[in-house]
Amino acid sequence: MDALEDMPKADTIALRNKHIGKSCQLFYRADPLKIVRGQGQYMYDEQGARYLDCINNVAHVGHCHPKVVEAGRRQLATLSTNNRFLHDELVLCARTLAEKMPGRLSVCYFVNSGSEANDLALRLARQHTGRHEIITLDHAYHGHVSAVMDISPYKFNQPGGDPKPDFVHVAPCPDVYRGKYRDCDYPAGTDLGELYAGEVQRLLERSPTGVAAFIAESLQSCGGQIIPPPNYFRRVYEAVRAAGGVTIADEVQVGFGRIGTHYWAFEPHQVIPDIVTIAKPMGNGHPVGAVVTTPEIAESFASTGVCYFNTYGGNPVSCAIANAVMRVIDEERLQENALLVGRYLLDQCRTLAAEYELVGDVRGTGLFVGIELVSDRQRRLPATSTAKAVVERMKTVHRILVSSDGPDDNVVKLKPPMVFTRENADEFLVGFRECLAYLQGNEKYQLQLQSQSLSQQQPASPAMKTATVRVNHPLAPGGLTLIKSA
Repeated sequence: MDALEDMPKADTIALRNKHIGKSCQLFYRADPLKIVRGQGQYMYDEQGARYLDCINNVAHVGHCHPKVVEAGRRQLATLSTNNRFLHDELVLCARTLAEKMPGRLSVCYFVNSGSEANDLALRLARQHTGRHEIITLDHAYHGHVSAVMDISPYKFNQPGGDPKPDFVHVAPCPDVYRGKYRDCDYPAGTDLGELYAGEVQRLLERSPTGVAAFIAESLQSCGGQIIPPPNYFRRVYEAVRAAGGVTIADEVQVGFGRIGTHYWAFEPHQVIPDIVTIAKPMGNGHPVGAVVTTPEIAESFASTGVCYFNTYGGNPVSCAIANAVMRVIDEERLQENALLVGRYLLDQCRTLAAEYELVGDVRGTGLFVGIELVSDRQRRLPATSTAKAVVERMKTVHRILVSSDGPDDNVVKLKPPMVFTRENADEFLVGFRECLAYLQGNEKYQLQLQSQSLSQQQPASPAMKTATVRVNHPLAPGGLTLIKSA
């Protein structure tokens, strides 16, 4: 397929520099990609070069999934209005969400983004409890609007960030690798979940007016793909409720089957939140989100007599798309795919730790994976510059898109579309291994590249000269064919 945009990349960059705010984030800013189309787990630039997308947890069921595209097209051609009229897509979407939630989570409010969802969740919690204070986790990110920036240390702790409000209390992130309580500092079997939960308990006890809510991502993403220790959320939820507060699970990045074992990432922790927020993957790239809560909390919110209205939240087009996304997840068994491919990917990534000193920790579940790079394994010192170099080299040499994050920006993150295959995992592993070998300077692990005949090339844009190479490596038995720039 030909590129869909005709403007030269240089002109696109010039217009962006002129009219788009400099603070707006841009991947690979020194040499940004101009992506003109996507399909499945791949994205294509203006020259037709294909990139394996390991970043996009937004294109949850794959870029431009035909069933999702058709659902949106059909509804857009029929009706797009606000949710103050009756329409079936809204109530069907709410029913499906309620059916997939445990316990009494059954009342929905529709919004357009995760930021809006978390903002509304705070309003629900405060109205229900009559309190204002919030406990959040260090390094957490819950959105870009003012109310949730206030509870996002990932933002307010940055240079130039606004000071933390007095009504916000920050508990340590339950990171057992480089956090306050590290697994290497305690005997095997120590309940690190209890130690981290104790930090929340102390904040509850010190609160001058009582805490309205504890909010946390079920798996912290911007904090570095953190997997909380066993018992952590169970103990925290018990303590918060005993103190009269409510619990909010932010599932914006990790919900809808991504973790493989369950549909929602809070479920393995054997807890049921009072409020759940969802967004990003819900619309597969279309702006839609929701807050799901209990009838009791919904009734408290309604008791104010102030109507809740969101112009675009819950509109027929957004709900039709969300319904299509949830159908595709079920019909194509994408949760199961995340479990199987993710398990394989994690197992293979862990073998890298035995070969490369740069790999300090590999963690994750399903297609939510973090690889923490360190410069000193004994002291677990972050290899920030190395992680950045890996991200850049993966793009430039291997045409694989990954990102890095965490407090020290040293965790390579993978959260690809759910159609990611075992073959895609092998392609990532080959590229990642080459990057580690190149950066660690260990010739023993350098990949051997052998040219293949032009007849083995994959179709590419005539504007781009290409050559097909075969990568021979134990992680890719028989070789893995990649397209490279000539």
